[in-house]
Amino acid sequence: MLDVVELLARSAHARLRFSDIARELGLTQATAHAILKTLCDRGWASRDPVTKTFTLGPALAVVAARTDTARPLAHAARSAALRLSRDVGYAGSVVERFGDSLVVTAFEGDPATQPAGIPGDRIPYAPPFGVALAAWDTEEEQRAWIRRGAGTNVDRIQRLERVLEHTRERGFDVDWTTPALAQAVQVVGTLDSREMPSPVRHILDQLLVEFTTIGFLSDDNPGRRKQPVVTIAAPVFDDRGQVALMLAVHPLCPLSARQIRVIGKKLTDETAAITKSQAHAADRAV
Repeated sequence: MLDVVELLARSAHARLRFSDIARELGLTQATAHAILKTLCDRGWASRDPVTKTFTLGPALAVVAARTDTARPLAHAARSAALRLSRDVGYAGSVVERFGDSLVVTAFEGDPATQPAGIPGDRIPYAPPFGVALAAWDTEEEQRAWIRRGAGTNVDRIQRLERVLEHTRERGFDVDWTTPALAQAVQVVGTLDSREMPSPVRHILDQLLVEFTTIGFLSDDNPGRRKQPVVTIAAPVFDDRGQVALMLAVHPLCPLSARQIRVIGKKLTDETAAITKSQAHAADRAV
């Protein structure tokens, strides 16, 4: 049932028919019918009798209104994403961690410029994704993040450790992993190379080495000037000082070093303000 709600949420600009929902989620007609009827009866989904398409229902507005007070940090980050999008002219987003996955919980800006797989889709909390969270995570979680992308490969581990260190020094993450590369990373990451012939296993291992760090270009890399910057992201901390989520901007175009610094400064100003407001709120509650 939740899969249907998430699908309708992701497809806000595309009207889905009964057959679309069943096919997209791999549901039988009987299961899809039962779920959609229940959602419509409760007001969580709505069916247009003319076009016979489904959208989110009015009852979800009540839930959405409550989330602003129930999740103040996420609400503040979403407002910041909207301000950033208007200020810099690129889409902004809020990304939260759920277990070993990352979920874009807010996306503000032109949908035509959004990176692939968002909003709502889960992506692995593993290299090359989630650097802005991992760089300020606990040491144990950093090791786990690196291990998910590097395994026991010493060279890959060291490269990722340098990426996290450089990100902390800079104050924000700059990622050149294009939507096409992101999709390739996820596909290759699901393959079990142990079940494959040795030559194929070697190729897959090499691909993983490249994919886990291909989106990280050093500041002196001449290729930066031609590559589109996909994401500039910074962490937001909760009232305990722990990294809670990340706020991001998605230029999806080449940027100069100066342009990156300007956007990074605006971004970190916003994240610092949110973090500070959370600390003040916690002090008032004591």
